[in-house]
Amino acid sequence: MSRRILLVEDEPGLVLTLTDRLMAEGYDVESEGDAVRGLSRGSTGTFDAILLDVMLPGGSGFDVCRTLRQRGVQTPILMLTARGQVVDRVVGLKLGADDYLVKPFAAAELLARIRAVLRRTLQRSDLVSSVVEVGDLRVNPLNRAVSHRGVPLELTPTEFTILEVLLRAVGRIVSRNELASVLYQRESTPYERSLDVHVSHLRRKLEAVGWTAIRTVRGQGYICVTDA
Repeated sequence: MSRRILLVEDEPGLVLTLTDRLMAEGYDVESEGDAVRGLSRGSTGTFDAILLDVMLPGGSGFDVCRTLRQRGVQTPILMLTARGQVVDRVVGLKLGADDYLVKPFAAAELLARIRAVLRRTLQRSDLVSSVVEVGDLRVNPLNRAVSHRGVPLELTPTEFTILEVLLRAVGRIVSRNELASVLYQRESTPYERSLDVHVSHLRRKLEAVGWTAIRTVRGQGYICVTDA
């Protein structure tokens, strides 16, 4: 079955180019040209990934991303932006985006990023399918559900993957490169902020319910401890 992708972009030429390339790779692509329609279509939860431009008629892609996550939509979101400032990239990630690409970008890079976000939503062979529990936190990879003392927690696909990796490695330091390999199929770079932002956002959600087992090990990575 073809993977369904929603492209929310207002530049007709780019929409045509990306649609043709993605369809040539076997994806089923649908597009919307403004924030309102993009939000409406994205809210259905029927797509496997959303490519979301930041600058859109009728609103900001940031607002669309925020609202989708507030509505509980867990579809992976890849932001497309002409804004090169680090702060804009970090804003998108904090709002729940899984990754971003700065225009102009190579089609091969876009395809690689799409494959990465889709891959992490599937059951991976390197992580078993059994439920894992650490303290009062319970993670079920079969339905990608997380709960604390029976209360469900809303995580993005990327946050879920990070949490699952850390829980299954409880008591062991997981390096940034190891996490980046799972998330992006590559090593992390010294100046890359996306991984740190995702971990920070995940920790805030967990700490909000009193679960504080994820710790930073300076210069090495992250660890899930059992004495929290």
